Parts: sequence; C-alpha cells; structure tokens
Amino acid sequence: MTNNYQSTATPTLRFPEFRGGEQWKTAPLGAIAERVSTKNTDGSVTRVLTNSAERGVLDQRDYFDRDIATAGKVDGYYVVDQGDYVYNPRTSVIAPVGPISRNNVGKGVMSPLYTVFRFSAEKTDFYEHYFKSTAWHSYVRSAASTGARHDRMSITTGAFMRMPVPTPDSSEQQKIADCLTSLNKVIAVQGRKVEALKAHKRGLTQQLFPREGETLPRLRLPEFRDGPEWTTHPFEHFIGRSFYGTSSSTSEKGQYPVLRMGNMVDGTLDFSNMAYIDLDRESFDAFRLMRGDILLNRTNSMDLVGKISLFDLDLECITASYIVAHRLDKERLDPSFCNFMLNTPQYQAKIKAFARPSISQANINPTTFRKELNVSVPSLAEQQRIADSLSGLDDQIAAESEKFNALKTHKKGLMQQLFPLPEVSP
Repeated sequence: MTNNYQSTATPTLRFPEFRGGEQWKTAPLGAIAERVSTKNTDGSVTRVLTNSAERGVLDQRDYFDRDIATAGKVDGYYVVDQGDYVYNPRTSVIAPVGPISRNNVGKGVMSPLYTVFRFSAEKTDFYEHYFKSTAWHSYVRSAASTGARHDRMSITTGAFMRMPVPTPDSSEQQKIADCLTSLNKVIAVQGRKVEALKAHKRGLTQQLFPREGETLPRLRLPEFRDGPEWTTHPFEHFIGRSFYGTSSSTSEKGQYPVLRMGNMVDGTLDFSNMAYIDLDRESFDAFRLMRGDILLNRTNSMDLVGKISLFDLDLECITASYIVAHRLDKERLDPSFCNFMLNTPQYQAKIKAFARPSISQANINPTTFRKELNVSVPSLAEQQRIADSLSGLDDQIAAESEKFNALKTHKKGLMQQLFPLPEVSP
C-alpha cells in the first residue's frame, strides 16, 4: 500500500518570469508516458545496453569490457529506442533507489529486469534532469520493498507507472532544462581539466624517474642536466627506523587517531572514517608517527597490497599493525621524493612482486621489502626539486578538484530547489 500524493507541488526556486505563475501540478507517470515492452523476438537487434548509476545508458561491452548477454540470448530482452527512459532497480550508494536514465546512445536491447518507458511529448530534457534529482525517491521507497537481494528494489510495473511526476508548463520545463544542461557542460569542462592535469602528472612522473635498468631519467630538470648519474641502493640504505603499528583494538572514539588501510589513498592520507585508541603515553610514543614517515600497507588483497603513503602532518597519530612505518634518513632521501618514486607504476610493480598470497589476503615481508627493493636516486638537491615540481602539480590538481566538487555541490543544491518533493497527504 502506497502513500497518497497530492496533485500539486511548488518548487522552492523559480526563474523570475515564472514566479507569479500557477503552482505546479503533478500527474502519474503513466498519464504522460507509456511502458515499453516490445521483445526482441526475432533477435534482429544485437546491441546490448545497460543502465549504470554513474554513467547512464551505455553499451554493455563498454561498461563491463565484455559481453554479459551474447547474441542469440537476447530474444527476451526489450527493444529500447533512442530517447526512451530506463529504470534499473539495482541500488547503490550513488543511486539509493536505482537510477532512471534516458537512452542517448541509440537503439539497443536491455534486460527485462529493467523498466522501460517512453514519454508522449517529443522534448523530454526536463525529465532527464528530474530523474537525476532525488525528488522521486520517496515515492519509490514507499511503493517498493527490497527484494530477495538487499541491493535491488522490488516494485511492480503498475506501482512504478503510478509515480507522481511534476508537469509544469513546457516553457518553464525548457528553462530549467537549459539551465541544468549549461551547468552540466561547465562541470564537464572542469572535470576534463582535472583529468588533463592528472594525465600530465602521470606522463611527467614517468619521465622524471629512470626506467628499469637505466641510471638517468628521460627528462632532467635544467640545472641538473650535467649532473652525475643516479645511484642505486637497497631501500634499507635510506632507512633510520622501521616499525609496525598497534595490534590493539580500536573504536570510533578515543584519545589517539589510528590510520588503517582505507585511509591510504593515492600516496596521500584520507582522515575521514578514522578509528581511535586509548593508550598510555609511553605506549603511544612507541608507535607515534613523525612527519616524513613512509607508510607501507603490507597486508591486503593482491590488488591493494603494497600501497605507499607519506605521513606529512604534525599530528599525534599511529597506524594499525598491518601498516609499516619507515623513518628515512633525510640527509640521504627526501620523504616527498621517496613517496612519488614508490608510487610510480614501475616501483609499484616491484613492490607487489614481493607479495605472497595467503588464504584471503596477500602479505609483503617488511624485511624483504627493505633489503630487496633497489631504488635509484639522484643528489638530495635534485630529489627536492623533483618533489617540488610534482607537489606543485598536486596543488594544482587539488585546487581544480575543489572547484569541480564545488560545482557538483552547487548543482545538487540547485536541483533540490528546482524540483519539488511530492507532497504526501494522510
């Protein structure tokens, strides 16, 4: 049994030319759209589509890198035309009640697990944006229940097509759609800028460090081009002290923060979702991290074991036992340079090669890591210049990423004001 939704709704924010207009009305989805259930009985359509919460409707092969449904096995799939809308009942963090997306890629077939519908109106840009909002989520939650699988909504087609959707005047619909489409373009441009900077950093990093078997990088900073070749040593040559973190139990609250595997991200540390521990001062000092410590994640899945991060804060903090801290001799090896070096693809490949699989995880022996990992380094001055160059790029990436995230947050807030929640009557 579902809630009763009133037939009118008013957005918090309206464009000036519509502020004195009528209150928005709502209608059941089935009154302005029809369900599409044409089966691919003759198998004539072989392009299989899927609906991703993050990327929308796209070719199944592009999403999964392989065919999940093969030709000859899609006769029971629905034929979906360009412009049709698709509801995927599978839930995720991004789409808590499942995504609804417009098919903008062309004709194809989709699994009968999806609900496909087609609007009677020709222009539906407004609804493409509306279904990216959360305004319709409360209805789906009230009309559906989680099925046998906890990650899938169970909603009948009839209940789905009774979903109340707003039906403002077509001119106001287009104004809202144009606004959000324009904002999407700005966000996309900013996103490409961030990705371009990241790609530039990856390319630059590959050139600033020597390749396997070489003693000089392909690109050397001008003031060091006539300098000596880089020298190679076992990593332990540069280590003053190595130590494990604590094996004691942690909790959500406590005196000291404890870094865990999930806090190590792309060579940096993410201090959200922290664990904490209470220790006496003497015990804490035995594990305490110092600025410049290099952290090795020695235990994890084969994909994630060997992660390296730099602890670069003046903060009282320790690690869990599966993270090994290496305190460097800073007269020989600059910590920031070391972090960039050990996070390059070639060094990550070397580090992962030390991993030995166990029942459910892989492990790197810290002694093997120190003694058998050979690293090539230049003079301390050149190390610091390379680190400064890459740190500068990181600062740029962080600044542009912040703008990107701010734009997405702005869009989210704007959509909450442009699309009203349906009003529930007793």
